[in-house]
Amino acid sequence: MSEPLLQVRDLRKSFRVPGNKNRLCALDGITLDLNRGETLGLVGESGCGKSTLARTLMMLERPDSGTVRFDGIDPYTLRGKELLKFRRRVQMVFQDPYASLNSRMSAAEIIAEPWRSHKGMYANRKDRDMRVRGLLDLVGLGAKAADKYPQEFSGGQRQRIGIARALALDPDVIICDEPVSALDLSVQAQVLNLLNDLQAQLGIAYIFISHDLSVVRHVADRVSVMYLGRIIENGPTEAVFDRPNHPYTAALMSAAPKLDSALRQERILLSGEVPSPLNPPSGCRFRTRCWKATEMCATTAPPHAVDPDIDGHAAECHHPLLSEGMLATA
Repeated sequence: MSEPLLQVRDLRKSFRVPGNKNRLCALDGITLDLNRGETLGLVGESGCGKSTLARTLMMLERPDSGTVRFDGIDPYTLRGKELLKFRRRVQMVFQDPYASLNSRMSAAEIIAEPWRSHKGMYANRKDRDMRVRGLLDLVGLGAKAADKYPQEFSGGQRQRIGIARALALDPDVIICDEPVSALDLSVQAQVLNLLNDLQAQLGIAYIFISHDLSVVRHVADRVSVMYLGRIIENGPTEAVFDRPNHPYTAALMSAAPKLDSALRQERILLSGEVPSPLNPPSGCRFRTRCWKATEMCATTAPPHAVDPDIDGHAAECHHPLLSEGMLATA
């Protein structure tokens, strides 16, 4: 099996908070892989660190420690032209299709804007115009949309322009930060299908950040569940959804709507509030809301509990829900 395109190991990032002696711990030992041409779903409550992780992988934030390898390269060692060349390979589609597009620029100008920084790409005006129209065709808008402005498009059409802009630099990875949350359900399906078609056609890998579990289940090959700066469960999508090992994951999945009544389960209601990342609990960070917590959970960080039946499925828990036959590793 080939090496993952992106490898993140023990990534940590904290921030100073004015008037507080403690640092806000946004990422606390994040480890994940992203393979070529796959979609990794990233889920969790607001404030768990998903967007900080996205900004760090985009090199908009520098980690405190840990390693990132992209196609075998540490991007944080790059400078000058090599860094600019690397930035082409990771792009982003933003949550708000209204705020992320400049209303004073036409669709063609928005899509072509990245080439102003990467001057060697489509320097010839004729080539540039042809590429813009090709990208508009690729995202289903057509070349006639080139001269229109954002306010002349619907929300779904604006997001298609944002996707075309992300594709303009021929990236290997696109980070999708809640890309359909601002859209109507019918439009969401169209945009998700477009992303799937583009992945099949171009071989792009996605990191797909979302609160909507039904969307993640539809698009993701694997899922990582975040809680207070840590990935507490990860694995193939069907395994994480159908046989969650971590109590927090089980609570999330119980809240997800299901059309098939046979698949519905009793809602797991969590007690208490999410702890502050300025002062996270000792031991297991979820223990203050967990119905399975014991004294050990307060004193000792949980190990990885590996599912022996499903490759790549693991959870950070002293008392995994599928405890029989689970293998604990450090």
